[in-house]
Amino acid sequence: MSTRVRRPDAGDGVFILGLVGRAGSGKSTVANALVADGARLLEADRLGHEITDGDPEVRAALGAEYGPAIYLADGTLDRRRVAARVFTDAAARERLNQLVHPRIVARIRDAIVRLIAQGWQGVVVVDAALMLDWHLERACDSVLAVIASETEQVERLMRARGWSETEARARLAAQRTNEEYARAADAVIENHGTPEALATAARTAVRGLRAARAGARAPGEAGSGTGSGAGPARAHP
Repeated sequence: MSTRVRRPDAGDGVFILGLVGRAGSGKSTVANALVADGARLLEADRLGHEITDGDPEVRAALGAEYGPAIYLADGTLDRRRVAARVFTDAAARERLNQLVHPRIVARIRDAIVRLIAQGWQGVVVVDAALMLDWHLERACDSVLAVIASETEQVERLMRARGWSETEARARLAAQRTNEEYARAADAVIENHGTPEALATAARTAVRGLRAARAGARAPGEAGSGTGSGAGPARAHP
């Protein structure tokens, strides 16, 4: 019997999908495919950037800790410098997290409330690397995990972010494992192929999750094949 906690069924026509997985697994590809189909996207990274760049209290706190030069000429945070510090300084990382994370969670929750109040009907994708740490999965109707081998994750991170292999592996080592994300999810996509195959897999998985949530699963949707190159979307009971 599942012990996963999800949003109570409110009958409001909104399907809130939590998207989880390690860096380099393909979450952005999944999110972009769903947005192309009309979904709304709430992206924790983007909200975090808005907060560190625009929240006066956050700017003052970061300026006090790192000095005024921590903000670049264009007014944005020098994220590379902050990242270098918090990656090796646990106390600094905790101070940053305590400053920024509650604000990100509040913005995500507020955005969901606004969409429902506005009468939005459809999918809302919540993409947050720390979703499980923040317990945001409890505000979702379903959670979809995207997983890949560490070799694939490292290769993608090196290509997309310009990291060295050592840096990519170090960043991954600080994250939850594929298995942890899979256990927490209602369905899992194994991403071993092309972006097109992954997008197809995502659409198939979401159809199945929405049907299951509605109590009227269409036979063969969740857990079905997802196209060449992507593994099957495994539905969890």
